Amino acid sequence: MTAAQPQPQPNALAEAAQPLRQVEAEVGKVLVGQRELVRRLLIGLLCDAHLLLEGVPGLAKTTVVKTLAAACQAQFRRIQFTPDLLPADIIGTRIYEAGTFATRKGPIFAQVVLADEINRAPAKVQSALLEAMAERQITVGRSTWRLPELFLVMATQNPIEQEGTFALPEAQLDRFVMHVTIGYPDAAAELAILKLARSQASRHAQAHAAPRSLLTRADVMEAREAVLAVHMAPALEEYLTQLVLATRDAGRYGAELARWIAWGGSPRATIALDRCARAHAWLDGRDYALPEDVHAVAHEVLRHRVLLSYEAEAEGVRPDQVIDRLLDLVPLP
Repeated sequence: MTAAQPQPQPNALAEAAQPLRQVEAEVGKVLVGQRELVRRLLIGLLCDAHLLLEGVPGLAKTTVVKTLAAACQAQFRRIQFTPDLLPADIIGTRIYEAGTFATRKGPIFAQVVLADEINRAPAKVQSALLEAMAERQITVGRSTWRLPELFLVMATQNPIEQEGTFALPEAQLDRFVMHVTIGYPDAAAELAILKLARSQASRHAQAHAAPRSLLTRADVMEAREAVLAVHMAPALEEYLTQLVLATRDAGRYGAELARWIAWGGSPRATIALDRCARAHAWLDGRDYALPEDVHAVAHEVLRHRVLLSYEAEAEGVRPDQVIDRLLDLVPLP
């Protein structure tokens, strides 16, 4: 970037971001070796947006989301998605009670909802969940209910099993601000996990295992306002816009990219890239964004929004390869 950037105010930024840093440290205690995943969860919280987490079983996805909710003093609910799940199991239903009909609300009315193995749910359930994610409201019978102001869906899916699963509609995928993939820990982290699990198994540790509450709802709302105020230079805005436009007109950057990409990102991808880059900069203690912030979140923001052609899939091309190529070819400002 050649344009002059506003200088950060280190003391003010450090003070404002301190509660989030404490949350990052608290969640990191139960998610050893996955610092970037913790950062992505916080970005989702700061952007008031939903996250899709993909990883094999046993990587503490449920534990980390539950810990994040506890640290933010947010009501947490976990929904295990299965092929026989009904919309009423999520949103609630009307029941006849004490001589009148009343609405019994479902688990979706919590503030942090873990949609576990979301790709196991059938179409009707996906439709009910999409209304909650997109409109922040739920319709039960003839009544429409607003969801809490602090409302996040953290969905997980297992990349191994395909039997008994349903592909998520593209409209629903687009509602997730980021698609985060979780890999195996390295050897050092694996050893640390073993020691942590061993220590947590004792009765004394279990008695003190409850996560600390570090944030209030007001803290979260204040942090979101601070993220929106992070400066994004016009040249950087143009750059991230060109990245998304390149997914729709890949032929400008080479025949190979044009052959790989069937459909590009929507304007929602541009908005997500902007907000996530701002949140990343703020968590790093800056009140202005850099190209490095855009690059840091580009894969998660675009991974589920760039649809590959049949030819690319036949060649074994992955979305991350396409995004890498885009980052190489689209010129920096």
